[in-house]
Amino acid sequence: MAKEEIDSHRKAVIVGCGPAGLAAAIYCARAGLEPLVVEGSLPGGQLTESALVENYPGAENPLPGMALVESMRRQAEKAGAEFAMDEIQRVDFSGPVKRLYGLASEYAAGAVAIATGASPRWTGLPGEKEYRRRGVGSCAVCDGAFFKGKDVAVVGGGDTALSEALYLSGICRRVYLVHRRDRFRGAKTLADRVLSSENIETVLNSTVAAFEGDGKKLGSILLSGGRRIDVSGAFVAIGHEPQTAFLKGALELDDAGYVVVDGRRRTSAEGVFAAGDCSDPHYKQAVVAAGAGAAAAIEIERYLNER
Repeated sequence: MAKEEIDSHRKAVIVGCGPAGLAAAIYCARAGLEPLVVEGSLPGGQLTESALVENYPGAENPLPGMALVESMRRQAEKAGAEFAMDEIQRVDFSGPVKRLYGLASEYAAGAVAIATGASPRWTGLPGEKEYRRRGVGSCAVCDGAFFKGKDVAVVGGGDTALSEALYLSGICRRVYLVHRRDRFRGAKTLADRVLSSENIETVLNSTVAAFEGDGKKLGSILLSGGRRIDVSGAFVAIGHEPQTAFLKGALELDDAGYVVVDGRRRTSAEGVFAAGDCSDPHYKQAVVAAGAGAAAAIEIERYLNER
């Protein structure tokens, strides 16, 4: 498809269509900024991977993550936001007009919100993809409640894995923490709490060889040494990859690739704001991302009004 600039100049362009991007779109649209949302390769973000969401304020009854995202999108469209299916490859934020170059089109705006999210790292092992959302997950806070009183496993040895194991230990019968090394990489305070927990069993110097089940749901994990552990759930906690490669050289990123923002969601480029998991290495929660998206939109409105 030949490139063509779909709009010579938008007031606001939002890159990303997860909770942060959609919240930004709703707020920008209600402010009369007529935002364009460039959806990217995974519309809806990680929330679409959640089988059921029970902890989003206002969602009294559990609902699939995809349904929640679709509701947000409809709300944004009703408010006046427009959507474009494209994937931004590079940007130029050096001037007052912010330019973004996608696979299909080019975009220009007075202000930009980056909300491209972060993707969990997966092991790529047999059974992992097959049982994803059927026992295998990447967020214990999101999905741990479905395994209340059951045995689960956490794979990893950093802060995220330790925190996930501690969270699960409060609601699950037993938690197996599988780590390939002989000691944890995470904070000592977290490691000490894990080691002192009565229902967390650390399985060190071990790796998962496969995720196994009956074809419908996860039933066990097979370790490289041949040991098989029966579990109803397994959480892969080996880190996330912020979707920010296209921003290198244009915005300040930290060592892990997350967009650096201040307390008002401002990035190192004037008129460019960031929200959600692409700028947040800690929480990975839809409600936190949505709040940050709303804040970014408020700051965009202020920025444009000042000019």
